Parts: sequence; C-alpha cells; structure tokens
Amino acid sequence: MYHKKSFKFWGVMLICLFLLVGCSQKESEENHEMKWEDCNTVEEKVAYQMEHLSLKEKIGQMLIVPYYSSTFDNVLQTAWTTNQPGGFIMFPENFSSYEKTLAFVEQLESLSKIPPFISIDQEGGRVQRLKTLEDATITVFPPMLEVGETEDTAISKEAGKAMAEELRVFGINMDFAPVLDVYSNPDNTVIGNRSFGRDVTTVTNMGLSFAEGLKEAGIIPVYKHFPGHGNTATDSHYDVPIVTKTKEELLASDLIPFQKAIDQGANVIMVGHIAVPTITGDDTPASLSSKLITDLLKEEMGFSGLVVTDALNMGALTNHYSEKEIYEKAINAGVDLLLMPSSSSNAIKLIQESIDDGTISPSQIDASVQKILTLKYQQLGQEKLPKHYLGSLEHQEVIQKIQEKTNN
Repeated sequence: MYHKKSFKFWGVMLICLFLLVGCSQKESEENHEMKWEDCNTVEEKVAYQMEHLSLKEKIGQMLIVPYYSSTFDNVLQTAWTTNQPGGFIMFPENFSSYEKTLAFVEQLESLSKIPPFISIDQEGGRVQRLKTLEDATITVFPPMLEVGETEDTAISKEAGKAMAEELRVFGINMDFAPVLDVYSNPDNTVIGNRSFGRDVTTVTNMGLSFAEGLKEAGIIPVYKHFPGHGNTATDSHYDVPIVTKTKEELLASDLIPFQKAIDQGANVIMVGHIAVPTITGDDTPASLSSKLITDLLKEEMGFSGLVVTDALNMGALTNHYSEKEIYEKAINAGVDLLLMPSSSSNAIKLIQESIDDGTISPSQIDASVQKILTLKYQQLGQEKLPKHYLGSLEHQEVIQKIQEKTNN
C-alpha cells in the first residue's frame, strides 16, 4: 500500500511540475513576444503597436497635419510630442535653407514613436512646394498637361522618378500626386493643366506611369481626386462641386484611371470634396459619403488601401459642417487618414468624444490604424538621398525631353 500511495503521490507531483514548467514557459514566451526588439516582420510590428497604442495614439496616427513655419519651434515640438500625429504635410513655408529644412524633417522623425508620413503636394506646374528652397537649385517641372501631351509613358515615368528623387533628399516619403482627374470641362480652373489630359486614356496611361516613377524612387503616390474633379466648374476650396454624371457614366469615364490604379496595387487614394447626387441622393461631398467611399470605391471597385481626405480646411466642408461633424462623417464613411485638421489636439479630443458617445466605433479606428501601420512598416525607413540630386543634370535632361516632345 505504501509503495502504491508513494507512486501516486510522486506521479501527481510530476504532473504538477510539468504543468508549472509549461505555464512558466508559456508565460515566458508571451513576455518574449511582447518585446518590440523581437518584432522582425511587418505583421509582428503592427500587432505589437496595436496591442500597446492608447486610443489617443491610435487617433493620432490618422492625422496628417501642417505647420506654417520653417522653424521647428516649441509650439510645434509640444503639439507633435504630445499628440504624435501619423504624418506631416510640407508647405512652402517649411522650406528655407537645405540644412535647416533637413533638420526640420529630422526633428519630426526623431520625436515620432512610429515612423511618420512626411507628405507634400508636389505635382509640377503651379503646384510644387520645393520651389521656395533658398540655397539650392531644384528641378522645376512643367504642368502635367504638358507631360501628357508627349503621349510618352517612358518620359512620364522618368519625370515621376526625378521628382521623387528630389523629394527623397529631405526624407519626404509620400506625394499627393498624380492627379487622375480628366480635364473635360474647359471652365475648370482648380484642376486645369494639373491634369495629364482631356481624355481618359491619356490621363490613365500617363498618370499611372508617373506614379510608377514615384514608386521606383521610394515615394508613395497618392492618386487624386476621387471620384474625379475634372468635369466640375466649382473650386472645392470654396464650395462643393457638383458632378451630374450617373454612376454608370462615371465608371465609363472619370473612374477609369482610379480603377486602373487600384488594379495595379494603389496604396493610397485621396477622396475629394465632390458631390455626386445621382449616387448619394444629396450634395454630401465624397469625402464624407459612405456610398462613395465604402460602397463604390472599396466594395465595387475593390480598393483595400488607405483613403485620405482632401484638406479638411476647404470651404466645401467648413461652410456646411461643424468640425466634429466632419471627423464623424469622414471616419464613418470609411476614411483612414484625415488631412489637415484644424489642430491635432482638437481633432483627437472631438474624435474621442464621438467614440465615447457611440457615434464612431473603436473598431473603425482600429481597422484604419492597422492599415496605416502596415503601409508604414512596409515602405518607410529609406535613407535620404544626397543633396546633389537637387536640380541634377539627369533631371534637367528629363525636362528637356518633355520640351522637345511638346515643341515638335
């Protein structure tokens, strides 16, 4: 009896020991998995951040903010450190000397817990922010309408690559280009020669080639302005442009360049403040419409990347909606990135209030942030290029090719 009991006793003790060791090993493995330094893959990094980011930090990742100064002062430092926005948009006011501009961007990066999108509107023609650089010659690109007139996709790709290389000098990693709007309305002043052309085929071929050049040199292209700003006369900086085409007409025209971009793996699409009442039934801007973003762009056209709004300070929105309404409607419509909110602090506060009162679902925030982090860890972190890329002979030769083609 004694041996039997002893055998049972030690058997039970051995099982308990195995269980203890197993639990300890499992706990050790779990603790090991939670360490950032052990996260090697994109998936591991995203999972780690999603586990550890606070709600405030997650909302911050959805913001791309401006600051109109060439000096990284205490006001910017406090706002950036406190709110940790997901991105910054560069304007002419941010460019001064080469060294000072480089230091400005490097301070943004060094104070960021997560790599930020350093973005810019650099299209060519009348929209190229880099021109205000004081002590370096940069390549001045012609309007994209002239690039489109070459009908040469190789030249368009070269132009995109040249532009991207000059942006990379300053660590810029996202360009709000190409413009995929078809310039079909001669009264359209806001788009005009920013477009690659007056017909769908030219805009599609030349615009997507330009984007390939941007990507080849390490810049994330942002295709704009969905669902097409080229057939409007109203400038969305001041009020809501109305597109009268039906969905079928749009799918056969203005939406073709966007569909091709999606088919080729577009990562980011900018949605404009453009109303399409034949689809929505009212004058709700596309940037705030779930019918246009979720139903049409995502579900029908198959876009699974990031949706960014056009600037939120434009009259098409601010003349008709409160700040809180803009954030609520945009996020609920399926937007992932909010471009140029009035302030990062206020945006975070108002969005948190909307989550607290049930107007915005936390799961919607999580879905957006997961996509944002995935793109960042996939594509950001490249080295800055040397200063000699600015206005280089090779880039000037690309401009010369465009001029020769358009003059013949």
